[in-house]
Amino acid sequence: LAGGAAALRPAARAARATVRMGAEPLSQQTGKYAMDQAVLDKYASLPRDQIQAEYVFIDADCTARSKCRTLDAARVKQGVDRLPKWTYDGSSTGQAPGDDSEVIIVPRAVYKDPFRGGDNILVLCDTYDPEGNPLPTNSRAPAVAKFEAGNAPAVAKFEAGNAAAEKPWYGLEQEYTLFNLDGVTPLGWPVGGFPKPQGPYYCGAGADKSFGRAVSDAHYAACLYAGLEVSGTNAEVMPGQWEYQIGPSVGIDAADQLTISRYILDRICEDLGVIVSIDPKPISGDWNGAGCHMNFSTESTRKAGGLKTIEEMCEKLGKKHQEHIAAYGEGNERRLTGDCETADINTFSWGVADRGCSIRVPRDTAAEGCGYLEDRRPSSNVDPYVATALLFETCTN
Repeated sequence: LAGGAAALRPAARAARATVRMGAEPLSQQTGKYAMDQAVLDKYASLPRDQIQAEYVFIDADCTARSKCRTLDAARVKQGVDRLPKWTYDGSSTGQAPGDDSEVIIVPRAVYKDPFRGGDNILVLCDTYDPEGNPLPTNSRAPAVAKFEAGNAPAVAKFEAGNAAAEKPWYGLEQEYTLFNLDGVTPLGWPVGGFPKPQGPYYCGAGADKSFGRAVSDAHYAACLYAGLEVSGTNAEVMPGQWEYQIGPSVGIDAADQLTISRYILDRICEDLGVIVSIDPKPISGDWNGAGCHMNFSTESTRKAGGLKTIEEMCEKLGKKHQEHIAAYGEGNERRLTGDCETADINTFSWGVADRGCSIRVPRDTAAEGCGYLEDRRPSSNVDPYVATALLFETCTN
């Protein structure tokens, strides 16, 4: 008893904790993969009549966060416009002062929840102050205004305004890099060292080439379950780097879906015990960076003779090159160097099938005389609302 009492003293408890953390600093893993799945399933499978709605919103750093609430199933069936608004503490997300911290979140899109399953949902929201004004960090609201050219309230497919006539289609290629829990070592890399040079990793297969396929496959399946328009995925040029494509999606839906897909990716990596980065140049040197190429077309470019419209769009984009660069993500100057399949950040160029240009016109588009263009400048951490809206505005005005 005396020995047991001594072990309960604060000093003894602290010493014991210190030994554990010092011996195995990464043992405090909270991902589902590190826990007893049978125990978790016991609770996840409990029957319930109401719906859990995970409200997803964007913080001051353009990162998705979320909180969950219970909703009546009958209300959910009435559609996104009938879902209740909610609030959160903006002083904890860098979006409001502590003495007036309430941020209003307004539901904008609903997706199936791939984590809880059943009838549970993910609810994408944007952010407002108590007076109903969009927060400065709410880039979705001004994107809606650009797509709709000031006409009519927001609708899912933009059946109003300029976008109604042009029907802008987007294919967004989101690249990302996976890291071990130390936050320094990319997945598959030796700690403190480098793997073999680039070459065998792009679309590669094998334990010595493909690092993180489980993450990519899990994310792919979860996005499809959620109802996202994911068109594909592949391993990228740098080992530990992957890409998935959202689209073709129309108007604001493209940015909405990319935002939710990023959130789902964060949750998948949380479960599997790895870190995901969308930094545009996570490893310096002769290693490819990460981008978010935007494939773009309109009614005018998709019909016969559309190549001429694409060429005119390229001329317009060249005149606004610096405006687009300023809107295409943080740290992009580290990626757009003119090397590793990029154009120099200070120079605008376009060409057919040229991945070293700012704008690539696919060879099929040039041959058929209609189709789409690919803007290769956006970084992997680009704000999709800012980028898609600006590309549409520049190309169609």
